[in-house]
Amino acid sequence: MAYEIINPEALGMPKGWSNGMLAPAGGRILFVAGQTASDASGKVQPADFVTQFDRALQNVMTVVTEAGGSAEDIGRFTIFVTDRAAYLGSLKSLGQAYRKHMGRHFPAMARLEVTALVDGDAMVEIEATAVLP
Repeated sequence: MAYEIINPEALGMPKGWSNGMLAPAGGRILFVAGQTASDASGKVQPADFVTQFDRALQNVMTVVTEAGGSAEDIGRFTIFVTDRAAYLGSLKSLGQAYRKHMGRHFPAMARLEVTALVDGDAMVEIEATAVLP
């Protein structure tokens, strides 16, 4: 699915995301529930922030590929973190984990710090919206 990237000059050039992603007509919308670093048993194994981010994004991609999509079909992420300092302190490693799954595709994103996630062992949860052909 080829999105038209919308980055108005008045907003400045974003770094690591796009301000808007316009999907072509006729696509099917896939809403991916918030994914944590849970394994097949549904448990989040204790790990560092980057490892949890990597697994959560892998889990998002598992849903997208199961539906017949790819990273380029994702138009929006919402990333919830429980520790803003850990997020900011890990940007280089997070970028490497991100590119492993997403390449250089940067959808619209929101990143939010929350006090806790429902799974007490989770430090990150990622939800996504994709448009599939």
